[in-house]
Amino acid sequence: MSKVYLYKMTTDNGGAPCVYDGELSLAICKPAIRTSAHPGDYIMGFAGNSLYKSNSNCLVYAAKVAHCLSGQKYYANDYKQRPDCIYRFLNGEYRWRSGAKFHGREDLGLDLGEPPNYARAKVLLVEEPSDFRYFRDSCPIDYKSRYKKLAKFIREMKQGHRTNLDENLRGDVLSLLSEVWSTRQTLKDSDVPSTPSPIRCSQDEGETDCDCKGLTPMPLPENGGSNNGVLTSQSQQILIPGN
Repeated sequence: MSKVYLYKMTTDNGGAPCVYDGELSLAICKPAIRTSAHPGDYIMGFAGNSLYKSNSNCLVYAAKVAHCLSGQKYYANDYKQRPDCIYRFLNGEYRWRSGAKFHGREDLGLDLGEPPNYARAKVLLVEEPSDFRYFRDSCPIDYKSRYKKLAKFIREMKQGHRTNLDENLRGDVLSLLSEVWSTRQTLKDSDVPSTPSPIRCSQDEGETDCDCKGLTPMPLPENGGSNNGVLTSQSQQILIPGN
């Protein structure tokens, strides 16, 4: 059973998501998504009301999850060159990498959970460019004029808000996702700050969860191409998760 996760972002500084060397990862921030999502699920990140004011609430990125990695695997040598690989695992403990561009020692518990289990130490990875679209503030789909009900929902989404999406709204989400996959991928890495960023993921907007069962889904093409606005999946849930 695949799921679609929606959330709002207050920053797009290369930390979450991190688009680097043709791959997209979600390793920090958004612990509810990172610990819940599975391969085959979809994530849609919208600009928060304070981000990209010239194009507020635009769709920043969409991704189909390919891998769910343990923190021990991601924060080892294979991924240490990625900007969001800000922790290291040593002697059974995670430690913040000195000089990392995101977060700090005080954020380890929020990102990874508390020892000894570190329940939040999960990383979502998308390796194929055909499985994600990263637009920043330049999404070519004007969903706010085409899907007015969805636009209103995204604009009014707040932390702690819990609601059930009706079938029309859920249909808008799936139609938009299908349109996104029909757009051309233009690969560009995230803009990573030259000095450590003070922005914390706890400042994100739109933290809520919504379990939308009973939707008859429409298939998303496995090759990432267009299928006349129809999504594929045997069953879809749309979630707007909280922390």
